[in-house]
Parts: sequence; C-alpha cells; structure tokens
Amino acid sequence: MGSQDKYPEAGPASQEPEFSSVSLLEKVRKQGKVWEDLAKQYGVDNPEPPWKINLDSTCEALSAEQCALPVLERRDEEDVLSENLYQDVPYPERQLLALAHSMIERGLIDEDELALRMKFVSKRLNSG
Repeated sequence: MGSQDKYPEAGPASQEPEFSSVSLLEKVRKQGKVWEDLAKQYGVDNPEPPWKINLDSTCEALSAEQCALPVLERRDEEDVLSENLYQDVPYPERQLLALAHSMIERGLIDEDELALRMKFVSKRLNSG
C-alpha cells in the first residue's frame, strides 16, 4: 500500500492511515529492551541512548525536500503507529520502531535487509 492510498487527497480530516504489524518489529517490541534498563545494566548515566542522534539524523535526511518521507507524513505515521501498535514502548524506542515501520511500508528497506543490519550491529556490539 503506497502513501497515496494511506493519505488520500480528498477525504475526512479524521481519516488515519492503517498499518498492519511487521513481524520483525513485533519481535523487537516484545523483547522489551529499552535504553533506561540497558543504561542501568551497563552503568551508563546518559539518559539519552547513543543511537538517538542517528535516529534524529535519519528522520531529518528522509524528510528533506523531495525525499522519501516528508516530515508531516512521518510524524502523522509515528502518531498513528504509537497509538495503535507501539503504545507499550517508551520513547525514543517507540519513535525508532515507528520510523522502521514507515520505511518498510514505503519499500525503503525490507524486513530481511533490516534483520541483517540488526544482526551486524549486534555482532559488532557484542564482539568486544
């Protein structure tokens, strides 16, 4: 389903895009690994996760003029996803899941590619 299907030009103002769950993201959500818990586990005092700057930068890059994910659409999708699929996930993890979901929905990345990248990062983090 493309963004045009989710955001018809004419229609009721209250009409929201509809999203179905993404199995990889559901798995991540259910693991419940949130920065607050991980920071305590590893004795880190910084309240913001180290990946937050990358998340913000990715959102900025994707929302630049003529890019794949306009800022207002991304925020609208994030709101809908946060209310419907990721309501039990704290911020900023919820924002990360919503962005990944939007990117998968738009075909910017697929689940298999995202899973491979996640394995690569996990391996790199756990190799030391």
